Amino acid sequence: MVISSSHIYSKTNSDVLNINTGNKNNVKRFTQNGQIQIYQSSYRGSYPSIIRDSLRNAALGRKVLLIQFMKGGVKQGVENAVKLCGNLTWLRSSNSFDQYNSEEIENNKNLKKYIHESTVELWNFCKKELQSGKNDQVILDEIFLAIEMKIIEKDDLISTLENRFISGDVILTGTDIPKDLLLMANQITELRS
Repeated sequence: MVISSSHIYSKTNSDVLNINTGNKNNVKRFTQNGQIQIYQSSYRGSYPSIIRDSLRNAALGRKVLLIQFMKGGVKQGVENAVKLCGNLTWLRSSNSFDQYNSEEIENNKNLKKYIHESTVELWNFCKKELQSGKNDQVILDEIFLAIEMKIIEKDDLISTLENRFISGDVILTGTDIPKDLLLMANQITELRS
């Protein structure tokens, strides 16, 4: 079951504001930053529809950046992005949380450090991309788990979203979403089993 809601007003989505002062009509134009969409679920691994939609958008000509913060694999990381449909750039951490069991991570300080560093590297790349305006859609898969694990700072994410130059949508997914970020969203979709 999908439950979705969206805010009617958002200061970042105003195109034109008519100001009527006496007999004059002043028009003030605001920049369009696209929407912030949040997909939340009570369990991990519930977002294949978002990945499917990103492939479809790329095939339709939109430039899409998909970043999976907690997934990893062979020859992944910022230097080894996967390109699909000519327009989709898919990135995962070079050393990720999902490659190991949690007990192994907790018992190995070096492994924990590598996972932390590779996730931060991915986040720093993502911040640059959000500032560049090159993408029509940016998907930050499981970014809230990275915040919960204290790898990415919540305030850093909020600041980056407030100062982004992307004209398209930013999609964030996760299970435990901070209230501050829920309040920023133009659309919140809750996935239920």
